[in-house]
Amino acid sequence: MNTLFPIEPRTPKGFLYFENFISEEEEMHLIDLITNTELHTFIFQGFEAKRKVASFGYDWSFERKTLSKGKEIPNQFDPIINKVAAHLSIKANEFAELLVLAYPVGAVINWHRDAPPFDLIAGLSILSDCTFRFRPVDKEKQTRANNISIPVKRRSLYVMQGPSRSEWQHSIAPVKHERYSITLRTLTKY
Repeated sequence: MNTLFPIEPRTPKGFLYFENFISEEEEMHLIDLITNTELHTFIFQGFEAKRKVASFGYDWSFERKTLSKGKEIPNQFDPIINKVAAHLSIKANEFAELLVLAYPVGAVINWHRDAPPFDLIAGLSILSDCTFRFRPVDKEKQTRANNISIPVKRRSLYVMQGPSRSEWQHSIAPVKHERYSITLRTLTKY
């Protein structure tokens, strides 16, 4: 449909999206960091996912429902952590977890909300695009009309906080090309 003004995509409240957040040079540097990071198959509730992961900072155990201190976040990631923190007007040390993920062609992330101890979620999409999908947590509201799909371009930053974290589940549709991501999480403040 042709319109006089561009139509902004519908997004859940608290979801922010910044296209072209990193340059091609920054992306190449992050790809180098990721490919030189030891990744392992992601296991969720006893099932192997197609994606591979490395976790730094705090770790959430889905089996025990506990948060524990894991491996230190490598200082090679400091420049991107600082850039994201500055853009979001928070302190870099507020990021308590850094996840490095590799998605082969066809990999998905099924419907979920991130673990309860985490608050703000910031993700960088690297190497290829993906489609983020949202649906309400409330089962009665989980209709096709209430589902939201958002194209997320490579080199972009997306942020989930507030209602986009608490009132919505998210998933990622099967990726069409190999994809990497870096996810940063802050802890909830009680």
